[in-house]
Amino acid sequence: MATTLGFHIILACFGIAFPAVVLVAEFRGLSRSDEVAMLLARRWSQVLGVLVAVGAVTGTVLSFEMGLLWPGLMRTYGAVLGVPFGFEGIFFFLEAIFTGIYLYGWQRLPGWMHFYTGIPIAVTGLGGAVAVMAANSWMNSPGGFTLSHGRVVAVDPWQVFFNRATLYETPHMILAAYMVVGFMVAAVYAAGILKGHRDRYHRLGFGIPFTIGAILTPIQIFVGDTAARAIASAQPVKFAAIEYVTRTGRDVPEYLGGFYVNGKVYFGLRIPYADSLLVGFKPSTKVTGLNSVAAAGRPPAITLIHLSFDAMIGLAFLLLLAGLWALLVWRRRRALPRQQWFWWLAIACGPAALVAMECGWIVTEVGRQPWVVYQLMTTSQAATTNGGVTGTLTAVIILYAVLGVATLIILRMLARRWRRGPHAEPEAGVPYGPPAERREPTGREPA
Repeated sequence: MATTLGFHIILACFGIAFPAVVLVAEFRGLSRSDEVAMLLARRWSQVLGVLVAVGAVTGTVLSFEMGLLWPGLMRTYGAVLGVPFGFEGIFFFLEAIFTGIYLYGWQRLPGWMHFYTGIPIAVTGLGGAVAVMAANSWMNSPGGFTLSHGRVVAVDPWQVFFNRATLYETPHMILAAYMVVGFMVAAVYAAGILKGHRDRYHRLGFGIPFTIGAILTPIQIFVGDTAARAIASAQPVKFAAIEYVTRTGRDVPEYLGGFYVNGKVYFGLRIPYADSLLVGFKPSTKVTGLNSVAAAGRPPAITLIHLSFDAMIGLAFLLLLAGLWALLVWRRRRALPRQQWFWWLAIACGPAALVAMECGWIVTEVGRQPWVVYQLMTTSQAATTNGGVTGTLTAVIILYAVLGVATLIILRMLARRWRRGPHAEPEAGVPYGPPAERREPTGREPA
């Protein structure tokens, strides 16, 4: 599940956020008669079509895994999880339908009408994210159901969707998706600029997605800060694993880095009182430690959880630094930075945002252990006991490796066709579908 989700979540980010980036470029092109922005929108829409198609395959594998790998979970709580997953399926079908309309509509629909067909793609992408995050957050804060003799007999969809964890998990993931897409797309054009392609095509291709990512970064840091306090209250043992809180107490320090071995932290940078300040804004705040539960009730791989959290926070501030650098230069000169160091940093921001997002999921999923449904069902109760797991894992790794390589080859082929930027030869037809039919002159057309 970790292997498939870790791969699919990258494509899911593009399904959530990339339509909005494409629409921003098209809106600029239409409102300002900007041919370069329209060219970017058209080319990005082709990338969107490829990634939506691949994401459909990897998402289908995940849906089968829910039943095959977690029979105990689905047997007991399938009636609850079916609610958000059912909505997610509806949103995905709508997203796929409007993606097809949008791609086929280039040069077939009037400019603004074509733009409006893209809005449902962005809206349904957000809806699908809300639905999936409702399912995941419910597993962290279950509620909205009635259990009788081990079976769910009643479900309140509103409480399932909008449980306590939804309030911080959903915006955290949506913002992360926009940051991943913004910084990854910008990194491609930053590499081009670093190679000397400083034309408007590359500057605009960098500026649109980078601006989106940079604006959302400080908002994401604020949301993450509130999420940490919510976790300290609702899942104190997870917070203790995240922050190396070994014993319950006050004046609790925070550790940056380090390794947790047999209840002790080695090689970590100790910051006095920081955890207590984080949780309650004062050093005397009491923080629950790992010693509050037996060893069997603590998350495994505590060092992995802590280092993943530290990496997520550190990379978030790296992204913030890049955004502030660009902002300061823009305020002074109304231009992008000229220093090569900035463009190297901009390239690094792409993988940095991706790694930060993956680290966040490690913290969320590993930190909840040993629970699948928090305090109601353990992983051992939920997971399959059948054989063949290793064989199917191998098959999935091979499948995803083939999909990943094929996707990169296709995107590379598109990039080679576009490598001459706005000076490339005009592209015939539309991104997908046959070219528009040409009418023969009738002699009655106006001069």
